[in-house]
Amino acid sequence: MDNLPKYLYSIIRCSEERTFNDVAPIGGPGGRVYTIPHQGIAVVVSDALADRYESTRANMLAHERVQERVLKEFTLLPVRFGTVADSESPREKIEKLLEKRSREMDGLLAEMDGKVELGLKALWRDEKAIFEEIVAQNEDIRRLRDSLAGKPPQATHFDRIRLGERVKEALERKKAADMATILAPLRRIARRVVENQVFGDRMIANAAFLVDRDREGEFDQQVRKLDEEMGRRIVFKYVGPVPPYNFVNIVVNWGEM
Repeated sequence: MDNLPKYLYSIIRCSEERTFNDVAPIGGPGGRVYTIPHQGIAVVVSDALADRYESTRANMLAHERVQERVLKEFTLLPVRFGTVADSESPREKIEKLLEKRSREMDGLLAEMDGKVELGLKALWRDEKAIFEEIVAQNEDIRRLRDSLAGKPPQATHFDRIRLGERVKEALERKKAADMATILAPLRRIARRVVENQVFGDRMIANAAFLVDRDREGEFDQQVRKLDEEMGRRIVFKYVGPVPPYNFVNIVVNWGEM
């Protein structure tokens, strides 16, 4: 109903009211996912059951499932999780949003048209094996390690700290070298690349790529080639296509409407 608050998922090019019957809205089954169009651009929404949505796993997955369903048919701009139009006239508020930011959204839709986001994480399979590589390739680390063998920890405290620092520096150099080897051929295919934060000692790369749809197969092939060449020591986790979360994030401030 038009007087109910609306939960916003994404922005698409669409001049008509459209319903996506094969995906459940946030909050569970029983509602519907549909568009509110205005001058050729539409917001994908569902009737909101709350003014605020907690960042639970269930809510986040529901939000993403709707966006991924819409992506099958439309180029989309993801709207930030938890965005609700909760005024007395939510439809009017959404139409005002589309009118006020039409130039921005039109430009972003044109930029994202024909492109998809692909994600790749790379992790070392075996930290112990990587440490052995570092020791084998660094004579000063090997010599310092061997000099500590059999000596009591309390008598070699500072040397052990120095060894740890050198290993950490060597680990970061090796991580940077492996990351460069992985990303270089993928950069040549992608339009844009976002390098996200890596977590822990095992993760080497955590990147998102904006790729033309007609080059997605080429990108897939390059990831397979990397796996064939480096898979004995590196695990690749490849996802996509997904909405362009890393390249567009529509934030709505209703106070500015």
